[in-house]
Amino acid sequence: MDNPAAKYLWGPLRGLTGKRNEQTMLLVLSVVVGVLCGFAAVLLKQAIHWIYAGIVLRSVEASGFSWLYLFFPGAGMLLSLLLVRYLIRDNIGHGVTKVLVAVSKNESKIKSHNMVSSLATSALTIGFGGSVGAEAPIVYTGAAIGSNLGRYLGLSYRSMTVLLGCGAAGAVAGIFNAPLAGVLFTLEILLFNLSMTHILPLLLSTVSATLVSYLCLGQVTQFACALTPFSLRNVPFYLILGIVCGFCSCYFIRTTLALEDRFSRMRSPYLRWLLCSAALGLLIYLFPPLYGEGYGDLMPLLGGLVPSYDSPLAFFMDRPWTIPLFFLLIVLLKVFAMTFTNAGGGVGGTFGPTLFIGAMTGYVVSASLNLISPELVPTPNFVLVGMAGLMAGVMQAPMTGIFLIAEITGGYELLIPLIFTAAISYGTVRFFEKYSIYTKRIAQTGELLTHDSDQAVLTLMKTSTLIENDFLPVNIDAPLSALVKAVSASSRNIFPVLDGKGRFQGYVPLESIRKEMFDPSLYETRHVYNYMYSAPEYIFEDESMDSVMRKFEKTGAWNLPVIRRDRTYLGFVSKSKIFSAYRNELRDFSRE
Repeated sequence: MDNPAAKYLWGPLRGLTGKRNEQTMLLVLSVVVGVLCGFAAVLLKQAIHWIYAGIVLRSVEASGFSWLYLFFPGAGMLLSLLLVRYLIRDNIGHGVTKVLVAVSKNESKIKSHNMVSSLATSALTIGFGGSVGAEAPIVYTGAAIGSNLGRYLGLSYRSMTVLLGCGAAGAVAGIFNAPLAGVLFTLEILLFNLSMTHILPLLLSTVSATLVSYLCLGQVTQFACALTPFSLRNVPFYLILGIVCGFCSCYFIRTTLALEDRFSRMRSPYLRWLLCSAALGLLIYLFPPLYGEGYGDLMPLLGGLVPSYDSPLAFFMDRPWTIPLFFLLIVLLKVFAMTFTNAGGGVGGTFGPTLFIGAMTGYVVSASLNLISPELVPTPNFVLVGMAGLMAGVMQAPMTGIFLIAEITGGYELLIPLIFTAAISYGTVRFFEKYSIYTKRIAQTGELLTHDSDQAVLTLMKTSTLIENDFLPVNIDAPLSALVKAVSASSRNIFPVLDGKGRFQGYVPLESIRKEMFDPSLYETRHVYNYMYSAPEYIFEDESMDSVMRKFEKTGAWNLPVIRRDRTYLGFVSKSKIFSAYRNELRDFSRE
């Protein structure tokens, strides 16, 4: 621990714990992280409210022009775009995915500016009406708080990862007042292989964050609803809801990623902003619930009411059969509104839209069933359960969906349909999508930590740390005499062959020259290229360990050369070095 300030802070903490033990320290630090994340969540909530009430609502009321609602989202996206482009100068979108990459690829280190930047830009985006959620940015903020505190105090990778998880869990708990959901979110989505000894820091962090939120904002149920007691006769209808949520989840994942790929091809960020803000404004004009997070539009549905909207499509609300169609269009178009917001420069997550679409899906299913037979199913129940169903499918985190919805609605009396619908939705989407909205992209690069300990350890291992460079290289045109000198000076039995620019050409095994190296008459007539073999495969310095192991398995080789993309030689990686590093990593990974 070389940081003087960090050494200074250890003193009081050591006095509290009686010894310098990181496991004990984590308990204290988890509370600190939880408190900080609780305040961050409160600040984000209040900032969004201040921007909306102090700027958007006041401007509309003062001018009398309600059409300003169509332009404010674009303004928020532009402000966020300028802030990111000229001040932050870093990509801060897709917060949960960034946290996953930090854990698997960057030793759980997150840049310090993310403790503030995600919070500020998401407040601008959502406060002005961007159709995204605040949850992913606050998770990124919380994870950054935990990561930077651990790094500042010089903690080990394992302890810093736990603090990162405490930050993410505390952020979810603080934004939703849902401590158990915060713990489950971290375990299901972020940190797959934490041991039981690390559950306590997560619990302390989430409880601390929730208490801070209670103290600042009051102990209020976020989604109060009029629930009907669970009835066994509704089980077949919850089965239908679960299947529908599974297909909606598949649509959500694939459409979102396809749209993001399409917009990423546009080089000009300002042209992208112009197109996205215009498209988002048009969608909000036609479907007002797409404005902002949309949580306010869920309250009438949870109360068993049918809201009315000032829209050119308001005639849909005049006929019973067209009402579900109107909300079905909202379900389908919310994905577009969310992607327009993020692609246009806004910063926000998919967490909120997932809850919104889940609620709308529950309403569409219940309203359709009730058209077949009046009062066949309780609509508020289906709206609530639909949230859990879509969370289980889109995030592939059924436990998080079940207990988050139960906590934020006070709906524990619907625990059975929540579990049943979430399980069906999760099972349905897994037929089509192996990975969640957060993990699909990074899984394709081999950088995803999974519940499989072996695979997780391989993901954490880095090729660059396993390179052995004590092999003596020889020039491809050098005579045999130069090769013999290299043999006498080396303890290795492989000699990399390079050209004049240091690019790898092949290798010479000791066995290939053993018979001729003792014949001086061949020293100047034979050359290195006469004995050279081509490598069966090449390994790149930034290649994933999973890919490296596949190459070893395919070739049956014991050593493979490591090169840069321009073929510059760096060294060799051996199976024995990989196995040794794997055993060490697995021991550390599994340590209680």
